[in-house]
Amino acid sequence: QVRLVESGGGSVQAGGSLKLSCAASLYIYRRSCMGWFRQAPGKEREGVAYIWPGSGSTDYTASVKDRFTISQDNVNNTLYLQMNSLKPEDTAMYYCAADPDRKCRALVDFTYWGQGTQVTVSS
Repeated sequence: QVRLVESGGGSVQAGGSLKLSCAASLYIYRRSCMGWFRQAPGKEREGVAYIWPGSGSTDYTASVKDRFTISQDNVNNTLYLQMNSLKPEDTAMYYCAADPDRKCRALVDFTYWGQGTQVTVSS
């Protein structure tokens, strides 16, 4: 059974930090490109950060570069998103997702999704 379970969201003031976690089932974790996405009310879901298996290569959307870091714990099959210097515009529901075909280029590439964790940043 494929499962992605996010945790770590919460409320924080601007300038603060949060670390999101995504526990993944072994089958999907080991073979997939993994990503973090977010969706704010009234806006489209957008990709935030991606990480490819094996190489560990990463990619970020411009608005979070130098503030967010995506990483993996391959012992515990867990994906992380460290978010620093948070801004009110980072407020959104955050989702982790997996692309078993390892493309990680478009929203439609991601087959498996978690239920999301809410991040709220106040000014």
